[in-house]
Amino acid sequence: MHVTKINPASQRKRTIATTQSKIVTALVMMIPLLAISAAPGISMKTEKKMDKAANAADTVYKFEATGLDGKNVDLSQYRGEVLLIVNTASRCGFTPQYKQLEQLHEKYEGKGLSILGFPCNQFGQQEPGDNEAIGSFCQKNYGVKFKMFSKIDVNGKSEHPLYKFLKEKAPGVLGSEAIKWNFTKFLVDRSGHVVKRYAPDVNPLDISPEIEKLLATAPNG
Repeated sequence: MHVTKINPASQRKRTIATTQSKIVTALVMMIPLLAISAAPGISMKTEKKMDKAANAADTVYKFEATGLDGKNVDLSQYRGEVLLIVNTASRCGFTPQYKQLEQLHEKYEGKGLSILGFPCNQFGQQEPGDNEAIGSFCQKNYGVKFKMFSKIDVNGKSEHPLYKFLKEKAPGVLGSEAIKWNFTKFLVDRSGHVVKRYAPDVNPLDISPEIEKLLATAPNG
């Protein structure tokens, strides 16, 4: 009988090749398992980023407006502050509310309140002046020092995007979104979320308790 001699070197090579092949096969089979096990971690990070973006998109911080001086104002600069946003007019029966608004400004500015005034001429054409005239009137008659913006529309096709947002988040009586008159007020918390809407006949000083409550609350997110 003829016996074939086995070359030890060849046998070792075959053994090594077989072992390497098994390792590669095992690694290939593990890839889907590694991907599945890693997915929850990746998903959580992605979800957090999506939640953060969604939260930002649901606040007033995504808007910009033009100041009386013509400069662009990014509302994200008010992040962490309580806001009272008001559509104003110089020839309205509620115009004297400027005095109380300024009182709120002086009392709470240092504690984190910012008042934002948006002149509007849509109600009885009671704000006909240009930016210079509006600024002069507010300063001369009421010593207004809180932030005033350029004249805008708060209703209709040309409404400012900020007001579209405010009205959607805090509708009026019976769910009506339209602004009914000058000096409608919106209270915004330290996280940029719209908290409440106040009718024109609500005196600004009467909102003080709600303002103080929000000032005592830390921002969320």
